[in-house]
Amino acid sequence: MVALLMFAAVCCAAPVGNAISAYVGLQSGVQDDGGIAGGGSAADIPARMLTAYKKAVQQAGRHVPKCQGMRWPILAGIAKVESNHAVGRGIADNGDIRPRIYGVLLDGSGAGGNTTAVPDSDGGRWDGTAQGERAVGPFQFLPSTWEGVGEDGNGDQVADPHNADDAALGAAIYLCGNGRDLTKRAQLKAAIYQYNHSPAYVANVLGWIGQYTAAGKNPGLDSVSGKVRTVIEAALAQRGAPYSWGGGNANGPSYGICCSPSGKSGAGINGFDCSGLTTYAYAQAGIQLPRTAAAQAGVGRRIPASLGTGALKPGDLVFFAYAPGRDSTIYHVGIYLGSGQMINAARPGTVIRQDTVEAMSGYAGGARLL
Repeated sequence: MVALLMFAAVCCAAPVGNAISAYVGLQSGVQDDGGIAGGGSAADIPARMLTAYKKAVQQAGRHVPKCQGMRWPILAGIAKVESNHAVGRGIADNGDIRPRIYGVLLDGSGAGGNTTAVPDSDGGRWDGTAQGERAVGPFQFLPSTWEGVGEDGNGDQVADPHNADDAALGAAIYLCGNGRDLTKRAQLKAAIYQYNHSPAYVANVLGWIGQYTAAGKNPGLDSVSGKVRTVIEAALAQRGAPYSWGGGNANGPSYGICCSPSGKSGAGINGFDCSGLTTYAYAQAGIQLPRTAAAQAGVGRRIPASLGTGALKPGDLVFFAYAPGRDSTIYHVGIYLGSGQMINAARPGTVIRQDTVEAMSGYAGGARLL
């Protein structure tokens, strides 16, 4: 599988160095955002592609009967990073995508970040060239990989990686392996890592999976009132505002600073980082918070990570750390909504959105201030 994108996720801790970002880019003319999650719903998925993802989930069991937990957000998370859901292409009723989506030629030239030559395996049938391999379709399969997992998803008797139904079904089969239980976090991460051997890629896809999962759920805030509701409504009102490293304060969005560990500057972006958002939301309820995520963990009643996310209540701060159990390594904070979801200012290049708690790695418990 072609390694497309690598991204290090850091939010609002003090800068600790430079993260390396590299990718093998698409030569497809499709505009993408580096694979970084940016929206808050499934609204960025073309309807025909979403249909393909859901259909693949229904069909996967016929091919990998021992697989458990395959869901359309898993396929959507992969396809978002690999091709931005084929946005900009024509998708026919039968699922054929035109013009076709091709990755760079993997000839070891360094173009697009590839340094290893991959010999041709299909005579150009799927990737249009016999000079070597290149990834194809909305899920960016190498022809050699497609040979092992490709199946007919739309009933035309052809397994075509350039067809939305076929490609989604092939991705489901590939991720299922010999029968993974994708409801288990470790096995889901292993499946994504198999797709692309990059921890940063895994974290990126998991972020999208969490986002699409959260978009399909109602956090159930009908019973939330008082200052808790004030905090949550203040945070929710900022959905769609841009992430800005160092941005945001008790008065609202502000221009940030340079630079995040991945080298991103917030100086030209009027928005929030994670602790800027929590600072603002709690200020609306008359509560003053320190500015960084790690410092905010020292406020209120601490909720240990060992109690699990079930101990959280709406309005609680939710923390994430490089080394859970050591609050000095906390790098991220969100506001818990309930039902396993939170309001999240995830990382540079994103907007404030509703996510699942598990969209971020290193759960480190929470804090209750209200």
